[in-house]
Amino acid sequence: MLNLAPTISPRPPAPPTSGSATLDPEAVFAVGLRHHHLANTAYPIAHRRTIWHLRQPADRHAALMRAGFAQERPMGLYIHIPFCERRCSFCEYCVVARHTAELERAYHDALLAELETYRALLGEKRTLCGLDIGGGTPSLYDPARIAELVERVAAGFRLQPGFGISIETTPKIAAEHPERLRAYRAMGIERISMGLQVVSPRLLRDYGRDLNRVGHNRRAVDNIRAAGFRRFNIDLIYGLARQTEEDLERSVAYTIDLAPDYVTLYRMRYKGTRIHGESDAVPLSKVTRMYESARAQLVESGYLANPGKNGFSRLAGDPGTSEYLTSRVEWGTPYLGLGLGAQTFTGGVLAYNLGAASKRPRRYIEAAASGRLPIQDLYQLTPEEGMAKMIAVSFYFGQINRLALRRRFGVELEQVFPGELAFVLSRGLMRPEDHHLRLTKRGARVVNGVIALFFSPRVKRHLLGLSEKG
Repeated sequence: MLNLAPTISPRPPAPPTSGSATLDPEAVFAVGLRHHHLANTAYPIAHRRTIWHLRQPADRHAALMRAGFAQERPMGLYIHIPFCERRCSFCEYCVVARHTAELERAYHDALLAELETYRALLGEKRTLCGLDIGGGTPSLYDPARIAELVERVAAGFRLQPGFGISIETTPKIAAEHPERLRAYRAMGIERISMGLQVVSPRLLRDYGRDLNRVGHNRRAVDNIRAAGFRRFNIDLIYGLARQTEEDLERSVAYTIDLAPDYVTLYRMRYKGTRIHGESDAVPLSKVTRMYESARAQLVESGYLANPGKNGFSRLAGDPGTSEYLTSRVEWGTPYLGLGLGAQTFTGGVLAYNLGAASKRPRRYIEAAASGRLPIQDLYQLTPEEGMAKMIAVSFYFGQINRLALRRRFGVELEQVFPGELAFVLSRGLMRPEDHHLRLTKRGARVVNGVIALFFSPRVKRHLLGLSEKG
């Protein structure tokens, strides 16, 4: 039985499950590779089979949220704008394709109400490390409403030195609405991310993304630079069943020519998408070759990242991610999510807002507007589950921050995962460096197996059970 330091809570969490020492690291590593579309940074998986027993009734939500953020430390804030002109078939996020002026107005009022509900619940001003405004497509939203959100956040929180705001856009909107980009810079937003994803007209058509045709891209970039953005990211996706390695190579070369400051490679995860059935057509060997080829192209052009990291930066000392995401990934900083289907995580509490499953805004709007916490599911995590969640997310950077785990949970990595640590070190899959445990090039090739090693025992058993079923 593991003896992990408990998370602050009005009621002690359930006792930790039996330690992972009873599970063979070799078997867990192998099953992570076999189910590589599940064993990734999107933790936990199969909620009803793995963490449903930790789900809490609505009458405990407020107390658990207050306790989860009780310690005086920086936190991150994410505001979700769910509207899109069209839902791409590869999209895994909570997106609403219906976008009307009336619905936007009602949604915005609900967002402001939810923000004030949490401000009252959490008490005096809390310190924010960063704010991400994501989606959906937040640049579809009225810029005046984005400005109001930014103003409310600035008035309601203390902003940590180095605090920053990031927002997302599409090539179509950035090309056709330069005035929105100028408005974002005027309200203090310094980082912008554009979802290019693919440049093949065939793939854009096949996956329902042809509204963002290739002809928009150069004009979009020119408008972003003219607006004054000097922290500019482009997202690319790889691992699509109908995407060839040559398709990705062309997308990367095209992106390098656009000269963004950062490039993020998002591997297709399939779960929750309209094309989830295509996952069986994408072997691990294909996505591994894709990542390594794209990485080589980017590194050769001056975009750097340690092995396994999905974000590449050409700016020295800048990881390329927003302040919100950098702090969340590197240090496990607690974060609050506002909006339809948004996620909140404090280490001991994991919550999903209404709409996470249905992707319909009505219930979220009604709950938030009435002053209730618009939560769909809230889990009071055991320390093992909290640690596993924090570690899984850290693999965005291809590493585990051992110091962050010690500060958050009061234990050393080797106390909780002795067999797993021995496994990755003895096989040259990870290496110690300062207070990190980092993937090697060899480890990056099999990262899904490595990530699975640090899942909770219960989630590991679920993965092993999937293989037993064939």
